Amino acid sequence: MKPTRPGVLVAILLGLTLVTWWALQLSYSSLPRLPWTAIPTVLLLALGEAYTGWMTRARLLRRPGTKPVEPLVVARTAALAKASAYAGALFGGIFGGFALHTIELLDRETPRHDFFIAGGSFLACVLLIAAAAYMEYCCRVPKDKNLDQPPRT
Repeated sequence: MKPTRPGVLVAILLGLTLVTWWALQLSYSSLPRLPWTAIPTVLLLALGEAYTGWMTRARLLRRPGTKPVEPLVVARTAALAKASAYAGALFGGIFGGFALHTIELLDRETPRHDFFIAGGSFLACVLLIAAAAYMEYCCRVPKDKNLDQPPRT
């Protein structure tokens, strides 16, 4: 598995922002209000992934007080990190499109509500992307310091 490329995530985020903005130009008035529950949900996911990355790194480096980690667990954690980064970019793009569309309509109550919810959800998705990138980084196998030294004779 190759590391996630930030450029691809940015392209997904910006592309979906524009597609969502365009779609909302046609159908925003027929949609219900955005729920606020996305913000704490995505923030909890980001917090969980950052903590998991931190603990995985400590176990990979075999810090005192930690148990060694199974290689398959690290591979699954890295796959989760990659999937979370792409999901964060996808949903961040959707919420970014909502925020971009409703910023023009702040004088009305419902679009103002949707703007703040969409903006907060967008920021939470950006934090999820950052936490996923950190977790993916933490899953890298550390270089063995003993390999750089010549063998003892």
